[in-house]
Amino acid sequence: MREVSATKITHILLSLYSIEFLANKYINNDEDDKELIARDCCRMWQHFQAVACTGISLTSRDGSYVQARTIEWARGVLQSEYVIIPRGQQLTSFTPTGVNGLTFTAKYGVVGLAVVQKEFIAEGINEAGLSAGLFFFPHYGGYETYDAAQNQRTLADLQVTEWLLSQFSTIDEVKAALSSVRVVGLEKTAVVHWRIGEPSGRQVVLEIVGGVPHFYENEVGVLTNAPGFEWQLTNLNNYANLHPGDASMQKLSGITLQPTGGNSGFLGIPGDATPPSRFVRAAFYRGTAPQRATGFDTVQQCFHLLNNFDIPIGIEHSQGDIPDIPSATQWTSAIDLTNRKVYYKTAYNNSIRCIDLKAIDFSKVKYQSQPLDKIQEQPVEMVKIPR
Repeated sequence: MREVSATKITHILLSLYSIEFLANKYINNDEDDKELIARDCCRMWQHFQAVACTGISLTSRDGSYVQARTIEWARGVLQSEYVIIPRGQQLTSFTPTGVNGLTFTAKYGVVGLAVVQKEFIAEGINEAGLSAGLFFFPHYGGYETYDAAQNQRTLADLQVTEWLLSQFSTIDEVKAALSSVRVVGLEKTAVVHWRIGEPSGRQVVLEIVGGVPHFYENEVGVLTNAPGFEWQLTNLNNYANLHPGDASMQKLSGITLQPTGGNSGFLGIPGDATPPSRFVRAAFYRGTAPQRATGFDTVQQCFHLLNNFDIPIGIEHSQGDIPDIPSATQWTSAIDLTNRKVYYKTAYNNSIRCIDLKAIDFSKVKYQSQPLDKIQEQPVEMVKIPR
């Protein structure tokens, strides 16, 4: 068997491609090599529950609408970059057999935050203000079966965000066009769902189940992972007793019961990192958040709220199997759809950075991507003590 370099294996294991696609792309059809790749990829996908995401949205008093989210990957450093797509850029979708799927030309300039490689935009916005992002959705979703004869209209799930942001300006346009493409997975066991928002504050969740797309109006303004969105909404009813502030005093068999501390009205809110618990916690934190004055105030508020959803790397692994990364939460973003600005911070650098779409000439800028962190190090401002 021909030797496969450690660098190549590492890149493969970090990629979100299918086993077949990986073997065809990186190996020259050597059956022993394919078996090696398949074994290592299966091992990776067994641990893919290490991906988690929590999304919230808020509107400021001046009408600015912000969608924010975290993205988690607990198996190592998730290669992430920001992507700039100019108007007129030709793009082609991957399929399970190569780069031979749907070809489309960008009608709108796009800024996205991508994982693994620039085509896989996890969160982004276009110059018209439409924003979208993907969230891992294992075991509950399912796409159409891949058919190589229909490659010309085949769109990889990890490129749906790239496609809709480059093509459409409204949610209704997305809904009308979705039937024109066949969304397929690059890996059979990895499925995602999407949230799509527009500056008006309207947001929908798209889930594909059994090959059939379902759009849900998202009035609660929250999204995590599995189970499905409708189940998550129903589950909120189990927490109807929660309320902001303190619980009232009670009499029980002649004794007085009173709260032992503040915020007792939220006693019982789930604190673990599972998707249903994060959905409940995010819904109540978002629903009780005071409305801030401006878009930037609301961006800051979103970052503060999402600090509560950082996942410590240690709880994701058995002892002795923990990668050397600062956090399972690799980056957090907040996108101001109204003012066309993308903000983000990372596990390595908590300083908030901003990309202003209004400062980009999408008719001239080059198609490009750059790492979210040029240096993976937290800058520290030293305090000078006056004499």
